[in-house]
Amino acid sequence: MSGTPRRSPLDAEHRARGATLVPFAGWEMPVRYGSDLAEHRAVREAAGLFDVSHMGRVELAGPDAAAVLDATLVSRMHDLPDGRARYTMLCDDDGEVVDDLIVTRLGDRFLLVVNAANTSAALDALRRAADGADVDLVHRTGHVLLALQGPGAAALLAAVSADDRTDGAPDATVLRPFRAVATRVAGVDTVVSRTGYTGEDGFELACVDATDGVRLWAALLATGADLGLVPCGLAARDTLRLEAGLPLHGHELGGGLGPFETGFGRLVHLDEGRTFRGRAALEPLATAGPTRRVVGLLPEGRRAPRAGAVVSGPTGPVGVVTSGAPSPTLGRPVALAAVDVTAVEAGGPLNVDLRGTPVAAAVTPLPFVLPAARRAG
Repeated sequence: MSGTPRRSPLDAEHRARGATLVPFAGWEMPVRYGSDLAEHRAVREAAGLFDVSHMGRVELAGPDAAAVLDATLVSRMHDLPDGRARYTMLCDDDGEVVDDLIVTRLGDRFLLVVNAANTSAALDALRRAADGADVDLVHRTGHVLLALQGPGAAALLAAVSADDRTDGAPDATVLRPFRAVATRVAGVDTVVSRTGYTGEDGFELACVDATDGVRLWAALLATGADLGLVPCGLAARDTLRLEAGLPLHGHELGGGLGPFETGFGRLVHLDEGRTFRGRAALEPLATAGPTRRVVGLLPEGRRAPRAGAVVSGPTGPVGVVTSGAPSPTLGRPVALAAVDVTAVEAGGPLNVDLRGTPVAAAVTPLPFVLPAARRAG
């Protein structure tokens, strides 16, 4: 993307903390503040705070809001209860994933968080579906979206919002996963959802006002200083989501990889009479199944395969690595790969090409790393 990168409302905060800033999806965002490994481990063991304000935020309200979403997304939204969030995907007419996103319903409003690189495409699709409908569609810009992630996230959120609860604001720490509430945190009006992209427990906090968002960021870091909280960049976010086996658009989604290939076929609601973009292309996969599947691989040795590395079976190439990196938690390389279903079902040995050298790799269940609560159990 050309032009001057956009900057988060928290840009000055990042620079003051010595963050390394890099271009990302048209934005300049922190990739790390110090050590990738330290930030990763903080989220696994205590808590990390991410600025994800580069993500797109779209709101729909009005009598036809649910119908517009039903016609656009693979999951139905008219039955989404108040205070619930739903992970879903937006596809084109050929069933290709345009974006994966989370939709939250608060009263008569639907709040959508979309990937930064896909915001324009998602907006185009929503606006086409909304043409002529009785719906108000707002693209929020200048907002602050934070991700507070890790086993200590709930305790930290409780500490920073103690005065707000005394004043009667709803307690976001009691939310179950994929629930949301409009409340106050550190005196700031905030929509809090128990969601995230790290595989650990955590919350995402959205503020419409940028100044309030800066206040919230500062309050969380100040309160969390003695609880192990650290600010985290995009590098730790990527290794965390990889360990959790979560798909990333442009890697495990797109390029012919969709909900059925990534194990999210349950998101595709094929209600009788319901039409949505991509249904004709996706519906046959519900019965026939996909020809490729995204699987976890544990390569031997210490070198991590990168996206694009060829995966082979006994008779030749059977797939390609979509994401790969050293796992800070496991101390060994891990990878996600799109592999022919026949090769997975055969259960034979696989190899990954590492710069011309075939390296044995075992197919393993996902996630690579369980969240802290389940690791302890």
